[in-house]
Formats: sequence, C-alpha cells, structure tokens
Amino acid sequence: MNASDHRLEKHSVAIAGHRTSITLEAAFWRALKSIARGRGRSLSELIAEVDRTRGEMDPPPNLSSALRVYVLSQIRTGAS
Repeated sequence: MNASDHRLEKHSVAIAGHRTSITLEAAFWRALKSIARGRGRSLSELIAEVDRTRGEMDPPPNLSSALRVYVLSQIRTGAS
C-alpha cells in the first residue's frame, strides 16, 4: 500500500440510463476494474449490478460504500 492508493478519484458512469459520479480511493477503482475484467464485464455493468443489489437493502447504503464492501467481499472469497 502506498500514498497513491488513498488518493480519491471521481469517475462518471452510466447506471440505468443516467450518468452519476462516484468517488472512491484509487485502490478500490483498480480492484473494481480487475473484478470486472475477470468476469468479462464492463466496469459500468459491474457497478450497475452492485447498484441494483444495494437497492434491495433497507436502508440502502450509498453507492460508494456499497462498492467498497463489494470489493472487500470479493477479495475475501477470492473471486477477484
């Protein structure tokens, strides 16, 4: 881990037909891209999947939090 891993990066993605901005640490963006690549999916598709899943929670977490927890769960299960 290094200082650049903690740098916040803002990305704009399309989810369900609308654009939204998501801010995450660089390390999380790299992990999400790796997971998406490993599944043969686009980053937008993966984010949309997480977005749909979080919508089923009560109350739903914010998208950035849901993405961080998703990455953690994937790393824990070795699916990244």
